[in-house]
Amino acid sequence: MDRNGLSDTGHDDAEVEILTIGRVSVDLYAEQTNVDATGVVSFRKSIGGTTTNVAVAAARLGRKVAVCTKVGDDEFGSYVRFALSNTFNVDTRFVSSDPTLKTPLAFVMLDPPEEPRVVFYREPRAPDMNITIDDLDTDLVANVPIVWMAACNLAYEPCRTAMHDVLAVRAASTSSDRGIRHTILDLDWRPMFWSSAAEATAEIVPLLDRFSMVIGNRAECEIAVGTADPDLAIERLLSLGLDAAVVKLGADGVLVGDRHGTRERAAPIHVDVVSGVGAGDAFGAALCHGLLAGWDLPSTARFANAAGAIVASRLMCADDMPTLAEVNALLAAADQGVGTLTNSVQRTN
Repeated sequence: MDRNGLSDTGHDDAEVEILTIGRVSVDLYAEQTNVDATGVVSFRKSIGGTTTNVAVAAARLGRKVAVCTKVGDDEFGSYVRFALSNTFNVDTRFVSSDPTLKTPLAFVMLDPPEEPRVVFYREPRAPDMNITIDDLDTDLVANVPIVWMAACNLAYEPCRTAMHDVLAVRAASTSSDRGIRHTILDLDWRPMFWSSAAEATAEIVPLLDRFSMVIGNRAECEIAVGTADPDLAIERLLSLGLDAAVVKLGADGVLVGDRHGTRERAAPIHVDVVSGVGAGDAFGAALCHGLLAGWDLPSTARFANAAGAIVASRLMCADDMPTLAEVNALLAAADQGVGTLTNSVQRTN
């Protein structure tokens, strides 16, 4: 870093509000719904991977975001870099290339649209499995207002050790000159990344008290704290010393709780579902937006619900992440009791 606070790549670290760390892929979405792979005749290309999607979605909401991941030294890797930087305005200085491994692919079959099947091509291993602390700027890790990582980062080495290192850096620097500091874990349960649920539990549980906030759905909470009951999961997570916990309930909305005694369910916003992929990532990014804006947790959860609903009403993930204007329009439509909410929200991008 130079005397003006700029990194070697010319980025101003002081501007970065969110750092996400983890998985990336080139996603190929079936354009035909309710058919399996034998019936699909065309796909649309985008970028994906949960932490990459969160970065894109937060940038779409106007936040300054950097992502740490790895791609292959191939044409798909070049596409990922170009799309992140030029299309989505995400800081890519921590997107490095592996000289031998290929950029991962993920095929999304909308069969059914509400619960799409995702087929991952990450063999023999994906470059993002090789993230190390050397791929990051530890000054930024220490001071950025929000660090977001996914539990699947703990499924493999050396990425697992890198996550431990990140948490150690965060723990050693407990203050923020910008007044906001969150280290967030997305439980992101993906069975194909683990040898067993027991292995996931063994790796995740010892680290839960190192985070300020944990987010997951019912199944993910069962992996982490041994219960799918939302209220009990919130209590168990908060008992570890977390500032807040969020349990996503799908069509039933979301339950939030914090160490100050807040317990509130945010009602869902019902939409015509086109694809269930990416809605949780939009939710996470919108949650970060609300935290940075200083909103209370229930208001933040309601805003995040709306962002997730918009993505569920669209085909793609990264390309279809909503703008701030779109989320606010959907919330306004919900307040007015509009019947088919997605029909009242016009694209602004």
